[in-house]
Amino acid sequence: MSNTSKPLPERRIVSSRHLAEGEGWEASELEFGMIIAFNAFTRWTTRCMAAAGNADLTPLEILVLHNVNHRGREKRLTDVCFLLNIEDTHTVNYALRKLLKSELLETDKRGKEVFYRASETGIALCEAYRAIRKSCFLDGLSRLETDGDDLREIAAGLRAMSGQYDQASRAAASL
Repeated sequence: MSNTSKPLPERRIVSSRHLAEGEGWEASELEFGMIIAFNAFTRWTTRCMAAAGNADLTPLEILVLHNVNHRGREKRLTDVCFLLNIEDTHTVNYALRKLLKSELLETDKRGKEVFYRASETGIALCEAYRAIRKSCFLDGLSRLETDGDDLREIAAGLRAMSGQYDQASRAAASL
């Protein structure tokens, strides 16, 4: 459906009016949606992890733990950074060290490479998180009339937008 057949909203829901002026104002509405979704998601991850039994982890540490536990395969620092699309390796390295200290991860050094894997305690914590996620989040999705195909379409759109933001960040860095 083209923009001419849809009535324009009377109010634009944006976080920064000065970024919502003129052509492309809809991007500001998307960005505001991403801001509040990001903050809701990070709040959710920390509260879910607290309910699962560990209230001491930051959102990044939680994501790193889940990523290292993903498919039961060992990961290197570069693997985690790549998969989570994180450029600042020092933040992930700090998270890995904290997870090691908390005995949620274990390491294996091969030459100069350090490989991380979830410990039994880390795996159990991820499973507890999964159970809380099912009862508190997934069970509620059915009330939104959102099915798996809808979620996959939203996810594909978000990945496409992340590519656009990555390209824009490279362009801005060259200015």
